Amino acid sequence: MKRLLTTALLAIGCLLTASADERELPLIQNVQAYEGLSLNGDWNYIVDVQEEGYYDYRMNPTRWGFFQNAKPQRPEDLIEYDFDKSPTMQIPSDWNTQDEKLFFYEGTVWFKKSFTIDHSPLTIDHSPAGKEADANNGQWSMLNSQSKKTLLYFGAVNYDCHVYVNGRHVGHHIGGFTPFNYDISDLLRKGENTVIVKVDNKRHAEDVPTQIFDWWNYGGITRDVKLVKVTPLYLEDYSLQLQKADAKAKNREITFSAKLNKKEAGHKVVVFIPELKLEQQLTTDAEGKVSGVLKVSTKKLQLWSPDNPKLYQVLLSLDTNTYSDNIGFRTIETRGKQILLNGEPIFLKGISIHNEKPYGGGRANSAEDARTLLSWAKELGCNFVRLAHYPHHEEMVREAEKMGILVWSEIPVYWTIAWTNPKTYENAQHQLRDMIARDHNRANVIIWSIANETPHSPERDTFLGNLAKYARTLDNTRLISMAMEVTGASNYVNRLNDNMNEFVDVVSFNQYIGWYRDVNDAPKMKWEIPYDKPVIISEFGGGARYGLHGPKNQRWTEEFQENLYIENLAMIDKIEGLAGTTPWILKDFRSPRRVLPGVQDYYNRKGLVSDNGEKKKAFFILKQWYDSK
Repeated sequence: MKRLLTTALLAIGCLLTASADERELPLIQNVQAYEGLSLNGDWNYIVDVQEEGYYDYRMNPTRWGFFQNAKPQRPEDLIEYDFDKSPTMQIPSDWNTQDEKLFFYEGTVWFKKSFTIDHSPLTIDHSPAGKEADANNGQWSMLNSQSKKTLLYFGAVNYDCHVYVNGRHVGHHIGGFTPFNYDISDLLRKGENTVIVKVDNKRHAEDVPTQIFDWWNYGGITRDVKLVKVTPLYLEDYSLQLQKADAKAKNREITFSAKLNKKEAGHKVVVFIPELKLEQQLTTDAEGKVSGVLKVSTKKLQLWSPDNPKLYQVLLSLDTNTYSDNIGFRTIETRGKQILLNGEPIFLKGISIHNEKPYGGGRANSAEDARTLLSWAKELGCNFVRLAHYPHHEEMVREAEKMGILVWSEIPVYWTIAWTNPKTYENAQHQLRDMIARDHNRANVIIWSIANETPHSPERDTFLGNLAKYARTLDNTRLISMAMEVTGASNYVNRLNDNMNEFVDVVSFNQYIGWYRDVNDAPKMKWEIPYDKPVIISEFGGGARYGLHGPKNQRWTEEFQENLYIENLAMIDKIEGLAGTTPWILKDFRSPRRVLPGVQDYYNRKGLVSDNGEKKKAFFILKQWYDSK
């Protein structure tokens, strides 16, 4: 009885102190540079349809939650769950494609991972930085808590999650596509440790994305999970950016800035680029920040571009710790209706991509997934991809950078967002912050997109205008855009009229002539875009089932899609100021809105590549057009 009472009091204490135990820290930059323990692999899971593991029958938080990972201590003890006897699922993944019973499921699933620390927390470990162990081996050596801290890092969890370590609540995170990390240094112990995550992917009108969206709501721990060792004082963030300069300039300037995780003055920060023989030592100010300028000969510096995706090793030292990153240097700007990469006009030959596996459905989450999708884009002739409609996994951005592919990165402010809800705006702003925090040193990311196909209203303009201004406070070196809707269509004249034009650097819009309007109208269409800014057609296209053939006016055939592309490309070639396109879409992807049996089967069929990796006829039409650019 005493033991049960103690357990109950501990549980109540855990619930009462949940808010005090919020341990989320600002996102660590370049997490790959740190020594870590991968928690990927088999996790036990429990499907909790009525959330009995979190609420009692009065819908109050329960003291007996699944987060306790409780075990019967006596034969008469009543515990109605057992993680260790529950099935396992590979993490990272989505539950929809891992368990056929959960294909359409939207709700709560609990996940548990156990791992062993084989040394006392007082043991000193001298492992080199940057080495990542594997939790499947079951052991990890912990550093002295005074010399190292441990962060629990999630690449993404969709959508609403509570995280517990050894029964203690460490944080609550909302948003399905951006990373987050918690300080759990004082919670780890010698022997077995557990991480338990309550994941809920139910849709709500006030969420970001909102209740209705045209892609699959993959639930689960969809990206990498790891423990990361950091010193008590570490580089929380840093940035290296090439400054714009006259083409005849003999020297170029690379600005460097960094921020410690604490406001402490007097610490030495060194940035060193060995290949360029550039080095600068700086000392942190009272805010724990440094900033400086590295000057390099214009002739010596190789600029990153699609034709030459040059990356330099950059070594960053704080006191006695050194970390490595690979960074490219380039400039991106606009001049009238042109986009300039490294001071020269570039036409963005792009394609839109969903973060879905190349073959079949399921959330993409590996470098291999990224390389396959991006290799199809390269074969298509692309130098640019629109990663829609949310931040993709980090390997997607990094692989694109290595392959010389420019990137448009977007947050899921999609369709009918709750524009007047302060919590919705806060959510969107946090996702924007974390997207930029993760990828602002990636040379290939040139556009931050803040929305897609949002209906016009004063409330929407305020919401998006504030997001655009906030993005510029975080990163003023890249372009801001969003996918707009065409309004004011009259007969064969389409006029773009959007108040957001004053907030964006690039005017982008979606149009579906040939799919939602007769394809024969394409040669008659005229476009009025009354802004002296570059134009990107961020979406156009139509659906086809691979292998279905027929006349070009028969919907769903490859010939229909092929003709649609022929007519659209001829039409958009005439648009003044056209700086690029990202047709919709590279590959067929799952969507619950696409229900037509025998054709869609819960896939959006607008892909140029089928869900099995087969190229449709329209693929080669777009490739031919890009080859001519």
